[in-house]
Amino acid sequence: MSLDWTKAFAPRALKLTASEIRELLKLINQPDIISFAGGIPDPALFPHAVLAETFHEILSNPETRGAALQYSVSEGYQPLREWLAQTYLPKVGIATHADNILITNGSQQGLEFLAKLFIGTGDRIIVTNPSYLGALQAFSLYEPTFVTVPVQGEGVDLAALETEMAKGAKFFYLTPDFGNPCGVTVPLDQRRAMLELAYRYGVPVIEDSAYDQLRYDGEPVPPLLALDNERVNQPRPLSEATAQGQVIYTGTFSKSIVPALRIGWVVAPQPVLQKLVLMKQASDLHTPTLNQMAMFKVADKIIFDHAAGIRSIYRDRRDAMLAAMKDFMPQGVTWTEPEGGMFVWVTLPEGLDAAELLAKAIPEIRVAFVPGAAFYPDRSGKNTIRLSFSVPPPERIREGIKRLGGLLTAAVEALKVKA
Repeated sequence: MSLDWTKAFAPRALKLTASEIRELLKLINQPDIISFAGGIPDPALFPHAVLAETFHEILSNPETRGAALQYSVSEGYQPLREWLAQTYLPKVGIATHADNILITNGSQQGLEFLAKLFIGTGDRIIVTNPSYLGALQAFSLYEPTFVTVPVQGEGVDLAALETEMAKGAKFFYLTPDFGNPCGVTVPLDQRRAMLELAYRYGVPVIEDSAYDQLRYDGEPVPPLLALDNERVNQPRPLSEATAQGQVIYTGTFSKSIVPALRIGWVVAPQPVLQKLVLMKQASDLHTPTLNQMAMFKVADKIIFDHAAGIRSIYRDRRDAMLAAMKDFMPQGVTWTEPEGGMFVWVTLPEGLDAAELLAKAIPEIRVAFVPGAAFYPDRSGKNTIRLSFSVPPPERIREGIKRLGGLLTAAVEALKVKA
């Protein structure tokens, strides 16, 4: 008797779907395609020499190589956690303690753990609309009821947020700085207001800070966790781990140093962190010790200088994309102008379908992008596009936008004829 595997799966597994972005990343290896699809760092900017030297240093030293290749504690490599608490996070205004930090396999694992911790079948969770696809995938597995609040150029719709928080929710998730996909930064007054709403209605906030080192313009805005610290009057610096606060913060070195080592972290109050540690033990025991030791040494040595260097390059690429958009996009197409991050969010006239345009763009003009519907829990936003400027050099960006502008101009004209 042949086994029907789909009948053996749990019902939630049947809801798993492929990521459009993961599939589109396969196109990057085709040299004739100009890809604006993957929100990934440029591999040419990785600190290859420092990483090679660091791994050699750890593995050639009898005092460190045994520990680097051995099992370790689930919470994470203690020197890395202390460095995050005492050096890195204070640079962005966050005062915390090493015992409030869990090292994860990228911030994506942190999001998946938080979903597992908080979401029961049918539970309401609030996300921005649009929202980070990886978070939507992590949350969807636990079968929540998605509730959305619009995010636009001015930030989050606070009236909509209050309406939804007043009804109750397990948490509110957002990326407040140069958010993936739309590149919007939530202003300070809105951050204070949304934190007040979170306390008023008892809703935890998950703050995803994947792009904290990629600001190109304007003044840094304090993270929600920093504002939360102020609210509960935590001393600076913290002398011990705290159980206070309502904001859970996730971070990563994937965008600022290198993604393949998979070093991320969660900063959370003790009751939350203790549960996350148990989940880590049940999942993979611990993040690879060798990777943690190497990242600690590399980050401590180069992070801030290296980030300044990649910011300069990514700023030029963002500027090239925005200039090309102004030159080649037809009337009726609008886009965001992000202060940082990796993305420009494009809104097409109603009636155009970005997925249908992508099906033409790849074979006809050899340009790839991500249709925006992937970032909406209800798969709306069919007339939106996410463009990433992080990998192609400026001249390729301009050529790609020129080609895309031609395709969109033809689509807009055809739409007018149809109307």
